[in-house]
Amino acid sequence: MDAFLKYFYQDMGILIKAFVTVFTSAFDFILKLINFPMRIKLIEDAAADFTMTSWILVGVTNLLLIVIIGLAVFFIGKGIRRIFRFNVPAKENDKLREEVAKLNREVFKLNYEKDKILAMKVAELGMNPNDQLLQISDEAEAAADEELGEEMSEEDALKAAEDLKKNRNTVNSPPVIPEKSRFFRLTTVDNYYKTEYQAPEYDNDISLPEFCDRWRSFAASRLRLFYDISILRFFVASMGACRLIILQGISGTGKTSLPYMMGKYFENDSTIASVQPSWRDRTELFGYFNEFTKKFNETEVLRRIYESGFNDDINIIILDEMNIARVEYYFAEMLSILEMPDPAEWKIELVPSSWDSDPHHLIDCKLQIPQNVWYVGTANNDDSTFAVSDKVYDRAFVINLDTKGVPFDAPVTESKRVPYSHVAALYDKAVAENPVSDETLEKVALLDNYVIEKFRVAFGNRIMKQLKIFLPVYVACGGSEYEALDYLLATKVFRKFESLNLSLIRDEIKGLIMYMDTLFGKEVMGECYAFLRRLQRTF
Repeated sequence: MDAFLKYFYQDMGILIKAFVTVFTSAFDFILKLINFPMRIKLIEDAAADFTMTSWILVGVTNLLLIVIIGLAVFFIGKGIRRIFRFNVPAKENDKLREEVAKLNREVFKLNYEKDKILAMKVAELGMNPNDQLLQISDEAEAAADEELGEEMSEEDALKAAEDLKKNRNTVNSPPVIPEKSRFFRLTTVDNYYKTEYQAPEYDNDISLPEFCDRWRSFAASRLRLFYDISILRFFVASMGACRLIILQGISGTGKTSLPYMMGKYFENDSTIASVQPSWRDRTELFGYFNEFTKKFNETEVLRRIYESGFNDDINIIILDEMNIARVEYYFAEMLSILEMPDPAEWKIELVPSSWDSDPHHLIDCKLQIPQNVWYVGTANNDDSTFAVSDKVYDRAFVINLDTKGVPFDAPVTESKRVPYSHVAALYDKAVAENPVSDETLEKVALLDNYVIEKFRVAFGNRIMKQLKIFLPVYVACGGSEYEALDYLLATKVFRKFESLNLSLIRDEIKGLIMYMDTLFGKEVMGECYAFLRRLQRTF
């Protein structure tokens, strides 16, 4: 034991001596750092041999020392303040908790007053709210005051407020049960299709080329809207490739008029939703459930989607000025739903629980998105709008309207009620009869490899899937395969170059144009060349 104590004393003595040495050395360093009299004496002893340069270096050295000392004092003081800042006395904590509890009580009482005022306003509007909402009993207020008494802690106050808010309609009154369905518009649709609807006479004989020609003549003769036939073919082919279409270009080129006119031709007017800058989530598009009135605030877009499940019409929903707010915010859920491979999974949840009075097509609180609905967005690219993200562009089909239509004489053409089932059959027939040639697919694969190698941009499976539908449908409408491929590459692939550093890829673009000449023929891909050369001129 004595041997161990001797060892322990020597070992600990060495450690303690080293530990003390660290502090004494640090203290000695600080003393020497701030020992300005010593530093002045050293300067006086060497001053006789100093030159002008030496005096400058002496001044710089001492200035740096002063800065180091100042920074050290600053950080030490800041650390001390931070340590003492959180050392708040217990009485201060109690006082803060009392203030929070008092504010919670005031907020809870104000919410009761707000409920009274809103209930009276709802009654004035004729919305027939439940009578229990028009009067909140004195017993309930007294219970609230008792629950939120002056002696309650912060945690108890918050818990009581949450419990009373959750059970507002059950503690002192029976549950609020609406007399009618909480979906007024959707229930109206149910009633209409149950009692009054008669299926129209559809035209099941029209072909895709005839449809494009008659649609163009109808727009020119009836509405004085003039479009190049290729634009209408692009639009019809893009409807077969995806459910979201973006019409972009300068103002006044007929972006909104194009889908509007299509609704007129199909004798089923398009629904126009004017996007607002404040749109940030899906409630702006579909509506929301009002917990106070126990009604769902339905939008016209929701009503149109719901009604589309009852008919066989082509239904167009126009998102006018869609990029005046961020598309990926308010349309995010639909972007995800429309990407699902199985249309049976295209569902949106509207409410958390189901009621017996809910609309017939609302199954388990979810609404099935019908296949006969297309979403057409119009986009202007100016200072008042947001840039459309790649996520949206990849999931949509883009049609550029950069020029005004040239007027022409067209025969007076009547509208046609064309069913969705017939149009879907035409699309299937076009894909079966006009598949993309193996030669074209091979050239696209070679171009894909070249673009990946030179620009780090890939086509992606989504674009290839759209390509195998868009090209055959465009050919069936009366166009050529290369013309459709040219437009798709320009709007879906080469558009991604705008996000790259154009100054670095300028020479590579020249090589890409030459490579495309060898693949497809000289100047065959006109849309692609025009876009790429415009990028070259940017720098």
